[in-house]
Parts: sequence; C-alpha cells; structure tokens
Amino acid sequence: MKFHLHTEITIDAPPADVWKTLTNLNDYQEWNPFITSAEGDVAVGARLVNHMAPPGGKAMTFKPTVTVVEPEQTFEWLGRLGLPGLFDGRHRFELRATDDGGTHLIHGERFQGLLVRPLKRSLETKTLAGFEAMNLALKDRVEAAASCR
Repeated sequence: MKFHLHTEITIDAPPADVWKTLTNLNDYQEWNPFITSAEGDVAVGARLVNHMAPPGGKAMTFKPTVTVVEPEQTFEWLGRLGLPGLFDGRHRFELRATDDGGTHLIHGERFQGLLVRPLKRSLETKTLAGFEAMNLALKDRVEAAASCR
C-alpha cells in the first residue's frame, strides 16, 4: 500500500534562511517539537540519526539515508523499518521562493509497504500533527531570527 502526507506553510523569510535552519540538524533539539534531535551530515548518501516524538505517540529513533540535497530547494531522506518494502518513508522538504521574498515550504512524506495499511490512522493523525507542529516551529524560529537582523 502507498500513502502520502502533505503539508504546506509560508514563511516570511527567504529560502536561504529557511534552508539554514532546516539543515542545521544540531539545533533541532532547540526548536523542533517533532524531530526532537537529529545527527548526521546533510549530504546525499549520509546516514542520519533522528529522534522523533509524534504528538500523542510513542517516541522513536530512526536512521534514514539522505537521498536529495539541492541547497535552498530540496532536502529528502529515505527511512525504512526493517526490510525494504515493509514500511518505507520518503520524507521531503521543498522550498519555493515567493514573489514577496518569502518561502513556501512543502513538507511531506510518501509511505509504502506492508505496514502502511495498519499504521495509516496513526500517520493521518499523530504523524500529520507532528509535521504541522514542526512547520509552525520552523516558521517561528526563522521569522524570529530574521526580525533580529
């Protein structure tokens, strides 16, 4: 089964500012309510260690592999639970410049595998809420930094 989560938010700061915060994994613990800590290099092929705490869900650690890095545009990783095809998630952030100098963030994940169907309700509620909380926290952090300049 396949399933896709999709969120969007507009941030009043240029893509360079959003990218800087989004890819500074060491600072996630300071602002990110969903991925509460992250380690690794933002480079294709690198392995990350992410600690996730979905709202109302069980905290977990996952170790995805970075698959796409296009500075100030796209950051993506692929995470797997166990064997390929059991539960795979391709997590993606896309940054698009707006006409007024801001950034439109598209944040989503494409899931596929045998466990997607039994986990779908949790994905639709807890994981989606986590994405939305992360988006708002990212917006707040980036806009606060921009206003200090």
